Amino acid sequence: MHEPRRWLQDAHSVCVLTGAGISAESGIPTFRGAAGLWRQFRAEDLATPEAFARDPKLVWEWYDWRRGLIAGAQPNPGHFALAQLEARAPQFTLVTQNVDGLHRLAGSRDILEIHGSIWITRCTHCAIENRDERVPLPELPPRCGRCGALVRPGVVWFGEGLPRSIWDHAQQAAESAGVLLVVGTSAIVYPAASLVPLAKAAGARVIEINLDETPLSSCVDVSLRGPSGEILPQLIG
Repeated sequence: MHEPRRWLQDAHSVCVLTGAGISAESGIPTFRGAAGLWRQFRAEDLATPEAFARDPKLVWEWYDWRRGLIAGAQPNPGHFALAQLEARAPQFTLVTQNVDGLHRLAGSRDILEIHGSIWITRCTHCAIENRDERVPLPELPPRCGRCGALVRPGVVWFGEGLPRSIWDHAQQAAESAGVLLVVGTSAIVYPAASLVPLAKAAGARVIEINLDETPLSSCVDVSLRGPSGEILPQLIG
């Protein structure tokens, strides 16, 4: 662990990519884990524009259930360690695939939520967005207070592209990083996983922290096995 600690201490620019694994340590179930089913529905059957068009109330019932789970969760030591790293790194960007807002709650500021946020709602007609952090929804499905149209979750669904400006910023951060830290991601979701070879090709040191081996483990500089809530405080503190 000494060498990757030194890389982080010496790096002028640090980029971090986080996935569901860091949130799972706060008790938030993953899409693909044993608790990934809800009322016999798979996430892939609910998190789509087609599902929302077909039955917006059902989709919102699922998101409302997820919001309830997340509202009871708190950041873990891994989240706080990354906020600590941001505070001392000259240049820092946190790219997260998670929609739960726990990085923000832990004190991180320069966050790119490439898959959106479960706490954002967006009108399907006038496109107005609201961030209602941990606030219960007044009705299901919710409607826009301005125009009365249906409101959707402010997340990226299967079949939708990532927000262009946010994704461009994420790529730039990966390309300019001296160190890329990859935490709790399965490395099977693209285009997020493409940030690893992008950073590596630009000369970054890549440190992976995960419970298990991933498809990208063979191409990183160091792969640390274990819970991020244990490893990150040791690596950063």
